[in-house]
Amino acid sequence: MPHQSRNSILAGGIERSGRGKAYHNRGVWAKKSKPAKAAAAVPAAGTVTKTVKGGKRTVQRPRAPRFYSAESVAKPLASRQNPHTAKLRASITPGTVLIVLAGKYAGKRVVFLKQLASGLLLVTGPFKINGVPLRRVAQAYVIATSTKVDVSKVAVPEHVNDAYFAKPKAAKTKKSGDQLFAEDKKEEAKKPKIAARVADQKSVDAAVLKAVQAVPNLAKYLKALFSLTNKQYPHKMQF
Repeated sequence: MPHQSRNSILAGGIERSGRGKAYHNRGVWAKKSKPAKAAAAVPAAGTVTKTVKGGKRTVQRPRAPRFYSAESVAKPLASRQNPHTAKLRASITPGTVLIVLAGKYAGKRVVFLKQLASGLLLVTGPFKINGVPLRRVAQAYVIATSTKVDVSKVAVPEHVNDAYFAKPKAAKTKKSGDQLFAEDKKEEAKKPKIAARVADQKSVDAAVLKAVQAVPNLAKYLKALFSLTNKQYPHKMQF
């Protein structure tokens, strides 16, 4: 049943009861007035209330800068990462034969020498056997095998570190017409560095080759390229 108003309307929009009578009929005057609630404390201008462990605290609101840059400047995001050397897997020890899974030498077997400060692995082929020089490899991209090589007599030079493999940044200079085709100077500058790399490679591989040749068929194993055929699954193999 639809709600009907107590104050019905007569003809011409005239209400039966006036405002005073209608107020009396509603009984609003008989209701007891409720006590007024205490007004909540309004924080002072320029402050903000924060919830902390011990309760609430009112602090000063940070002010916006008066001047803004005309160009949008990229602000680096805050990072809580703590760079540290990656932990070496228990299966990787000095002398372990590793299978490289990615990069230029994917499928090659290499000998692990040591872990560098960056966490990368220093490996060698040796170069005379499979053509892999001294290089760095991430341990996420290698498979550790059960084959070991005695590298106790291998002395890795101290200067063979992460900076040893860094590419030098050449200073950019404007070239004139005659200098655009001058490539001989670049090749001459590379020769001393290449010669030093070759000397380091020979000094390290000399001791590794002696240890490899002492084990029958180990040189052939290092030279063979790792590959998988149909229905061969690495996670079911024991290397």
